[in-house]
Amino acid sequence: MKPAWSWQFEAGRLAPATPLPLPSPITADWAWGGSRGAGVRVAVVDSGIDAAHPAVGAVAGGVALHYDPDAPDQVRAVDGPHEDLFGHGTACAGIIRSLAPEAELYSVRVLGARLTGKGMVFAAGLRWAIANRMQVVNLSLSTGKRDYFAVFHELVDQAYFARVMLVCAVNNVSGPTYPSQYASVFSVAANEATDPYRFDYNPAPPVEFGAPGIDIEVPWLGGSTIRATGNSFAAPHIAGLVARILGQHPDLTPFQVKTILLSLASNAAPPGGPDGDRHLLLR
Repeated sequence: MKPAWSWQFEAGRLAPATPLPLPSPITADWAWGGSRGAGVRVAVVDSGIDAAHPAVGAVAGGVALHYDPDAPDQVRAVDGPHEDLFGHGTACAGIIRSLAPEAELYSVRVLGARLTGKGMVFAAGLRWAIANRMQVVNLSLSTGKRDYFAVFHELVDQAYFARVMLVCAVNNVSGPTYPSQYASVFSVAANEATDPYRFDYNPAPPVEFGAPGIDIEVPWLGGSTIRATGNSFAAPHIAGLVARILGQHPDLTPFQVKTILLSLASNAAPPGGPDGDRHLLLR
């Protein structure tokens, strides 16, 4: 079964996206050519990262957050290295690393061994990422609890004004979830592409971007890989490309990066109409 929202990116369903009529086309070579994401701080808010996995490499730092009823705000933070309790965070980190090999990865562990967690811990992890000046934050998780709508809305606004790019997977089950529902985030669902550089832009949100996430090979615990499907694995493809763009153009705002991605999407209409020159998707 395909994850929810991925149907929007099926062949024949996706309408052409219209890039801005700029004096010259935005190309992949201009956007990220030559960049490997060097110096860009990328947080993976998830189940942890296995830094020993060959597809991941070094982890620059991070924090593990736990629900603690005896803590003042019921969340306890432990800075420093920690393991991946499930494998999900390692998968996301490995995808990001494959696209932005020189980015600085940070692990923000908010999920446990059953890939579950509390909304307040998730919010604390996002708050840590913003406070510690992450530039890209991969959120392959969400909450459907309406009680957290305002909490995450405030955090997403803080991130937006601080130029923190929040890349959020939508839920695999149809229905509103947060923070993927907010307009300022990069909301992502899976498409059926196999090329990691092939992504789509959806001109009829709430889900804006489609990226590979159906039956793809991803890193997992113990140095292994598995084949997996989920919107979770589409988001880090976009996060990795955003890191590469920021490696080339570090002062961009979130809406500027969205404009670049729209222009480079596989369904972007040619500049000048159907007879114009097509963008070249250069790696």
